[in-house]
Order: sequence, then structure tokens, then C-alpha cells
Amino acid sequence: MRRRTTAQALALRSRIVLECAEGHSIMGVSRQLRIAPDTVRTWRRRFLDRGLDGLCDEPRPGVPRKITDADVERVIVKTLEEKPANATHWSTRSMAAATGMSQSAISRIWRAFALAPHRAQTFKLSTDPFFIDKVRDVVGLYLDPPEKALVLCVDEKSQIQALDRSQPVLPMMPGVPERRSHDYVRAGTTTLFAALEVATGKVIGSLHRRHRAAEFKKFLTKLDKEIPAELQVHLILDNYATHKTPAVKQWLLTHPRFHLHFTPTSASWLNLVERWFAELTQKKLKRGVHRSVQALERDIRAWLTDWNEHPRPFVWTKTADEILDKVAAYCHRISDSGH
Repeated sequence: MRRRTTAQALALRSRIVLECAEGHSIMGVSRQLRIAPDTVRTWRRRFLDRGLDGLCDEPRPGVPRKITDADVERVIVKTLEEKPANATHWSTRSMAAATGMSQSAISRIWRAFALAPHRAQTFKLSTDPFFIDKVRDVVGLYLDPPEKALVLCVDEKSQIQALDRSQPVLPMMPGVPERRSHDYVRAGTTTLFAALEVATGKVIGSLHRRHRAAEFKKFLTKLDKEIPAELQVHLILDNYATHKTPAVKQWLLTHPRFHLHFTPTSASWLNLVERWFAELTQKKLKRGVHRSVQALERDIRAWLTDWNEHPRPFVWTKTADEILDKVAAYCHRISDSGH
């Protein structure tokens, strides 16, 4: 009766039995628990006849089960281990035709076992020989940043296109989504250099028309001016060639408080600024209409200013060991695939 996970109906029946065991009459228990006397009488009698088993609900009548465990197993095995003859993946209709079951039954089985043949995701494992060391280095900065230092995730979102739809956008109406033409007119491109502060979520950004080491060096100079001089600066970046040119290396030698930490190759997911770029794309760029590069850059600057007024940090939760264990599991599955 006191257990938190007990169903309320079973708890009430238990109270009835306990009250009767203390010598209370059926009418007294009825008044105390605010239930009908017949209810008290029924559960008291069932407990006396069958003990604790008498407090449980009896099997309810209904249509006998038509889908057996063997049928369920057959559908699951066929889904996981076979493919249809004329398609790359199963649908509820094709599986129903192959097994002789109804389409709704197939759908229920797939939902019960979280199977979704129509869905597919992509992945790529890094071949960086220093993958483990780099993962531990970057994740260590996220989870245990050094004192008196600023950790920034830096990257460039290049080739941001100013796109104008070929026809006016039709606004949303009740029952009708916003509609836009599939084709567009290009008006030019720009590149956004961004540095995401891991601790606070604030972003330092700079827009340039070109994407070279010279622009990256200018962005580093901007960071040096805006970050307090007493702080060490740890930059997390990818392995793009513009980050490793002689001019950049020379600049770093004259600014020793800047420390670069490179993510493994093919591991952009390790850089948190990519998550911020996804926010920018989804909320501003994907459905935006810009007739000039200047208009595009104005919108990006306005969005950046609004973000910094209410910054939201992206909190990293996975440890390096958890990441490496998951990568190892992928490798094990690939090596055992037989292909």
C-alpha cells in the first residue's frame, strides 16, 4: 500500500483489507474510505478466498490473439536480415505482402521494437592517426577548462549565398504552409568567421568576402583586441589549410597567449561552433530572402547581435572515454559486417 509504484486501484484494495483486519465493519470501512459497501464486501471476500492474488484484476474477455510470438519474430528477423527483391528497404506494404500479415500489424510490430526501415543516417569515422589524443585534448577543454583562460570554438562558414527567390513568397494561411519557388537567383556569397565562447555562449563574428589565410589572420587580430589581455586563449579549430599557413604561424609566435587545439580530421562534430552555425542556418539563412550580399550581411550581423544579448551556451556532456567507446562499437560492427 505504501509503495510509490503501486497502482491506485491495488492500493485501495490493500487499504480495504488492512482496515478489515483491524476489526472494522464493512460499513465503517466504507465510510472511512468513501467507497460503496459492496466494493468493500467484494474485495474482502476475494482476499479471504485467494489471498493477495485475489486483489489483482481477473483476465478480461476479448478477441483471442491472432499474431503469435513466432509471427513477430519472423517480421523482425526479415526486417533486420533481408531486403525486398525490388527495393533497398522494406515498407509496411511490402513487408505485409511478404509475410501475409496486415499492414497495420507490421506497423505495430515495428513501433514496438523501434524499427524504422525508411530512415537512414550518415556517419564517417575519422582516420586521423592522433584521433584519441585530439579527442581527449578537445573534450578536456570542454569539461575542465584551464583557469584564467578563455576557450573558444572557431570556424568559418564559407560560401553563404545571398539568394532571392525567382517569384514572390506566398505567406502562410490557415491549413496552408508558406510556399516558395524551388528555384532562386544568386546575388553573391560571403564568409562568416565565428568564435564561440564555450563558457557563456557569446560569439565574436567577422564577415569577409573571401576565405583565405589573410582573412583568418585578420580575425585572429580582432580576437586579440576584444579578449582581455590577462587571459590565455585556447582556440579549437579544424584542420583547414588556412589555419596552418606560415603567416598564421608567424602571427602565433608573436602572440604567445594564443594556443591552438585541432580537432581530428572528419570530426567537425567535435567543434561546438558547428552547432551554432546550425542555429544560424535553421533560423535565419535557410528560408531567408536576400537580393544582395549587403542585405545578407546586415541580417547576419543583426542576428549575431541579438544572440549575444541573450547567449545560450551549448553544454558538452560526453566524456572522452564515452566517445571513444562509441567509436569502438561502430568499428566493431563494421568489422563484423562481412562486407
